[in-house]
Amino acid sequence: MDVVESLRKVIPWEEFDYQALLAALHNYAHPRDKISDLIAKNVIIRVKKGLYIFGDSYRLKPYSREILANLIYGPSCISLEYALQNHGLIPERSVALTSATTKRPKKFETPVGLFIYKNIPEAGFHVGLLRVEKENGRAFLMAGPEKALADKFRSDRGLSIRSQKECLSYLVNSLRIEESDLANLDTGLLEKIAVAYGSKRIHLLSGTVRRLQKRVF
Repeated sequence: MDVVESLRKVIPWEEFDYQALLAALHNYAHPRDKISDLIAKNVIIRVKKGLYIFGDSYRLKPYSREILANLIYGPSCISLEYALQNHGLIPERSVALTSATTKRPKKFETPVGLFIYKNIPEAGFHVGLLRVEKENGRAFLMAGPEKALADKFRSDRGLSIRSQKECLSYLVNSLRIEESDLANLDTGLLEKIAVAYGSKRIHLLSGTVRRLQKRVF
């Protein structure tokens, strides 16, 4: 059995960490040297220190950038622009994979793309959070539409929004979210996020959506 066949037998998924790699190479006297050789030959690709995917010619199925986003920096969940696009709320496709984290904000330039992490309060991390199951039994964490929008609204520090009309203009004209989609959001959940985050801005967002639902603008 060659090394690739051995790796694929022990590691059935496309995204894996250093410990899984060491376990698959336990028969080698110098596994670190073998890892360097595998990287040089593009059998595996180093996404970041301690995190890998199989190279193009050795992949059994597409790797998941979403799973990688959770693994690169955590605790984190996919949120902001990428999640908003995923939920069909904004038309623009997000080139970077954006996430929310309870740790410091960070950016990671990797061989599989740019990963951006924005900070949110730890108390609100699990509010509005979804677990998305993949077909191979693996899963990743992603903000629901309310949380993704709240995270985006909160992270845009340069905004000067003081009224619900200004808030609605930002949502519709800047983010290009349809009013009908905004009206379908759960204002109760937005309020829970606002309380958990201690954010007056998200309270304003919740009030704007609630008023839109009543069609009083």
